[in-house]
Amino acid sequence: MRDRLRRTIVSDKKKKPPAGRDHLTMADLAELAGVSTITVSRALADSPLVNPGTREKVQGLARKHGYKLNVSARNLRLRRSHAVAVIVEMTPSPERTMADPYPLALLGGISQELTSAGYNVLLTTRQGEVDMAVQAADGLILLGQGAHQDAVHIYDKVGLPMVVWGAAGVGGDRHIVVGSDNRHGGMSVAERFVSIGRRHPVFIGNPDHPEMAQRQYGFVDELARHNIKPLLMRRADFTLESGVQAVRSLHNRKVQFDAIFACSDLVAMGAIRALTELGQSVPQDVSVIGYDDTPQAATFLPPLSTVRQNWQEGGVLLARKVLGLLRGETVQSEMLPTALVIRAT
Repeated sequence: MRDRLRRTIVSDKKKKPPAGRDHLTMADLAELAGVSTITVSRALADSPLVNPGTREKVQGLARKHGYKLNVSARNLRLRRSHAVAVIVEMTPSPERTMADPYPLALLGGISQELTSAGYNVLLTTRQGEVDMAVQAADGLILLGQGAHQDAVHIYDKVGLPMVVWGAAGVGGDRHIVVGSDNRHGGMSVAERFVSIGRRHPVFIGNPDHPEMAQRQYGFVDELARHNIKPLLMRRADFTLESGVQAVRSLHNRKVQFDAIFACSDLVAMGAIRALTELGQSVPQDVSVIGYDDTPQAATFLPPLSTVRQNWQEGGVLLARKVLGLLRGETVQSEMLPTALVIRAT
C-alpha cells in the first residue's frame, strides 16, 4: 500500500507534459497543484470563489510552465457564456416603442455595467423559456413582472439567476427586484391634489401589473387620510389612446371629476388631449399628473406634471444585482426614490 501511495505522488519539479505533447493541459495543471480542474479554471479567472493562497499557487504554476488559458474552452466546460439575457416585458406599438425611456434608458444602464464587467448583453422580448437568448445566458434580467406576475412565473422555470425590474414585496419576496418606490409616487400625487383643493380625483391604470397596483395603493391610501375616495378606472394599455378613451367615457357617463392621476405619461397626454377636445381647460378645470417623466413630458403642451423615475440608475442596479448572483454573493432587492415634478398641468 505504501509503495503504491509513493508511486502516485509526483512532485512539481518532476512533472512533465505527457509523451507527445509539448504543453500542459488544465488537467495537468490541476494535478500539479493538487486541486480540481474547476478550481484551476476559477483561479486563472481570478474568481473570488477560490481562496487567495490557492489562486496564487495555481497562477504561479501556470506562469512557470507557460500555460495559457483557452477562454472559449473554459466557458464550454463550465457551461458559462459570460452573457446575460435582458427580456423586455412589453409589446411594442407605434405609440409605445422600444425607443421610449422604458426600456431604452434601463438598457443603457444595464449595458454600461455588464460590458464593463466583461459580459455580453443578449436582448430579447418575451418569448418564453425556450427563447435562444435565454437558453444561451448565464443569468437573466427581466424588465417588467407582467400582469399577475405571469412573466416572472415563465422565467422562474429556467432556473437561472434572475433579477426583475418591478415592484418589491410581491409574491413573498421570492425574487430579487429593483424598481422605484411606486407607492410613494402615488402618495405624492395624492398630496399634490389635496394641496390644490381637488376633491374628485380619478386614477387611470391597470392594477394587474404590480407597479401600477403600488401606485394606486399609495394614491388611494393617502387620499383616504383626507376622506377622499377616488374613482378607479381600469385600462389595460399604457398608450395615448387609452387616456383619450378613459376621459371620453367619464364625459359620456357625466362623471364629476377635477383631477386625473394617469399610470404613465402617455396615458396622461391622451387624457389631456381628450379634455381639450371636450372644451375643458387643464389645469383650471382638471389637473393631470402622469408617471415616468419621459422626455415628451417636458415638451408637451401644456408641459406635463409627472412622477420621475431614475431609469439609468435602475439599469445599473439591475446589472450589479445579477452579477452579484453570478458570483454567489448575497443580494437584496432595492427600491429607488421617486420625485414629483410640477409643471403646468
